[in-house]
Amino acid sequence: MGTILYFLPVPDGVQPKAWHLFSIFVTTIAGIILRPFPAGIVALFGLVATLLTNTLDLATEALVGFQTPTIWLVANVFFLARGFIKSHLGSRVAYHFIKKFGHSSLGLGYSLAFSEFFMAPFIPSSTARSGGLMLPIVQSICHAFHSKPELNTQGKLGTFLIQCAFHANIISSATFLTGMVSNPLCQSLAKTKGISITWMSWFTAAIIPGIISILVLPFLLFKMSPPEMKNSEEASSWAKEQLKKLGPLSINEKKMMAIFAMTLGFWIFAEQLHINATTTAMLGVSIAIISGVITLEDALAEKDAWHTVLWLSILIGMSKYLQIFGFVYYVTQHLSCFLIGFSALQIFYLLIACYFFLGYMFAGNSAHVSALYIAFLSLMLSMGTPPVLSALVLSFMSSLYSSLTHYGSTAGGVYFSTNFVDVRTWWTVGFVIAVTNLTIWLGLGSIWWRYLELF
Repeated sequence: MGTILYFLPVPDGVQPKAWHLFSIFVTTIAGIILRPFPAGIVALFGLVATLLTNTLDLATEALVGFQTPTIWLVANVFFLARGFIKSHLGSRVAYHFIKKFGHSSLGLGYSLAFSEFFMAPFIPSSTARSGGLMLPIVQSICHAFHSKPELNTQGKLGTFLIQCAFHANIISSATFLTGMVSNPLCQSLAKTKGISITWMSWFTAAIIPGIISILVLPFLLFKMSPPEMKNSEEASSWAKEQLKKLGPLSINEKKMMAIFAMTLGFWIFAEQLHINATTTAMLGVSIAIISGVITLEDALAEKDAWHTVLWLSILIGMSKYLQIFGFVYYVTQHLSCFLIGFSALQIFYLLIACYFFLGYMFAGNSAHVSALYIAFLSLMLSMGTPPVLSALVLSFMSSLYSSLTHYGSTAGGVYFSTNFVDVRTWWTVGFVIAVTNLTIWLGLGSIWWRYLELF
């Protein structure tokens, strides 16, 4: 596909370099979607292709993405998340929620949703939260009540809880800048259009619709996919037992709590303190290593972090030069012809909906963002939509669309692989949840955004 695109006649008004980079970029995104190799290897192939074809210069252009502060924010927050999991502080938080709310199946659903929402700012990988922290807890609860796919008893409790944990993961990822790996990618791409998104500006715009979505989610799932078992008094007792095994707060847990409090405080007041978010994350990691919460070996062994640095840097670099070479401008100018006659507000909602439902075509948030975000944002800005709001809402939708399918995010693959939920249920319920979230964020969210004067 890349070869065919590369040698097609270059359209009028497009630089040859821009067209060649586009052909390599599209092929790279297709590889990330189809996954013949891990994303890092696919992106590396793309980078090598830009060098072999002299599309980008090695010394001044090809590696520019690795200089982006956002990349190193992502890596360092991964390292901090390792401390959250290694110290068992994350598990303790979840057990406390289950102990408090787990007296019924609906209460268990809320305890999982609240646990996800609470930990999302501190654990930037939706995969780490789902596979490394929440899934083992959910499976332990299900097994304690003999709700297992192999016994054909998944409907007793597991189907409901797995869906609660998954959709809460998606909402939490949308609510916090540090909730998912592709969020900083959105932040970085928005900055190329002159739009600055801080941790606090993201949080302020997302927190109200995020809370409403989290509060609605378990109740809606309880009605759509009700568990056979309605009472779960034993779950609260089970959580108490797990907390007893953990014992009192360990020294490392206390250290981790202090480090996260400091880090979150610096992120919130970054503008007043004049401290960059990446610098804050690096400071947190340094203190975590010096205090013994994590080791240098833990950071070096965090494969997901280094893998993310590789592919994310390459994609950011390619995206930047697609703009510098004028290709993004060329595309938006041609697409804008189809939107003549619509108001800026109508265009805003129309393009957001298109961006959202195009999620059916993408396996993974990062591929979705890399392929569509900058094009949609450029088009919206060219049609006069509010710049900051456009960048933020596209970013929120980059997470929320993942409720549609079991392949829309890595967390979806993690939970779906447990076999507690069949494909039909996943897609049917997922569509309703996705549309509900879309309605909440664009409906009630719009009222909040008007109050914040983002419109």
